[in-house]
Amino acid sequence: MQAVLLGVAAIPAIYYVLVLFSSWRFFRQPEEEPAPDFCPPVSILKPIRGLDPNARENLVSFCQLDYPEYEILFCIDGDDEAVVSVIEDLKRSFPGRSIRALHGSGRVATNDKVAKLVRLVNEAAYETVVISDSDVSVRPDYLRRVTAPLRDPKVGAATCFYAHDELTTFTDRLQTIGMMSDFYAGILVAWQLDGIKFALGPTIATTRAHLNSFGGYAVLENRPADDLLVGRLIAEQGYEVALLRYTIKTVSDYQSMRELLHKRLRWLVVMRHMRPWGHFGLLFTQGLLWALLAVAVDPRFTIAAAYLGAYLALRVAMTWTIGVHGLKQRGLWKEMPLLPVWDAAALGIWLASFLRNSIRWRGADYYIQDGKLVPVASSSADK
Repeated sequence: MQAVLLGVAAIPAIYYVLVLFSSWRFFRQPEEEPAPDFCPPVSILKPIRGLDPNARENLVSFCQLDYPEYEILFCIDGDDEAVVSVIEDLKRSFPGRSIRALHGSGRVATNDKVAKLVRLVNEAAYETVVISDSDVSVRPDYLRRVTAPLRDPKVGAATCFYAHDELTTFTDRLQTIGMMSDFYAGILVAWQLDGIKFALGPTIATTRAHLNSFGGYAVLENRPADDLLVGRLIAEQGYEVALLRYTIKTVSDYQSMRELLHKRLRWLVVMRHMRPWGHFGLLFTQGLLWALLAVAVDPRFTIAAAYLGAYLALRVAMTWTIGVHGLKQRGLWKEMPLLPVWDAAALGIWLASFLRNSIRWRGADYYIQDGKLVPVASSSADK
């Protein structure tokens, strides 16, 4: 039995090696330069609900893109005076830029963001659309980079990595080390094994025709993880989803450690419902847990050195490969001591996800039933 447990405890090391291989192979690809003759007019679609930190600075970066023809189309809550004020200021500051604001989605849906995207897609001036979150800041070459893969008719959508702009709190630092060592690690393994069949919410470049091919955002407005599903549904139409090496900046919006842990828990509960075997399989990526179990089973120094040493070495190596080498996050070295802290927190959140039947999202509680969000109050009233 001891030998069996020690063998099982080595499985995370196999996963970590797969992460290293996948990351090395992904980032060694030559970065494709945008073709100068491919610049389709673009509608940048931004559903807005309230102001994120640095909202004006983020939106200004979209007004300064090096691209021949594009519009920025917002869908906002009609009574949100702060957002209206920022958009009007953008119009005054960039009179030559096409900036439009739609007030309200005109729909009743659980997922207000997706309801707004339904209207945004319908009223976009151009066929090529780029869906972008409001907390994103970009460089002038952004549109040229994210639309470039769409030149290939086999590509139905493109998405890209994102990283937090400033790490000012412990929560920001822990979130960043978790993203680089955990979230992106899983994405790159998925790319290696099965290709990208999802999209990342901060940027999705596609066309209205590709969205309409699966029914558009209207089929997603009462479902969680709309960004993941957009990529999946486009891939199911037989198209590729391109994952770019290009990285954009996002503003950290976690006000507390509690908020970070709750958001991560929400993601895992959604994953448990959408991909139950994949969620369970996370058990065998928990290197810290299995290293400690190996030491508990066989407390000899050689076992402790082998398992704990391999765990730390591989975790640092994969985080460096993804974050420092691949995504050029030069200050990430300073956060490496937080790897065991993140892994312990991630283990606790994974365990807690089995105890949750509902998620809290935008101040309300929902069950996930048949892949849809059902308000807890409504579900209780139906019984």
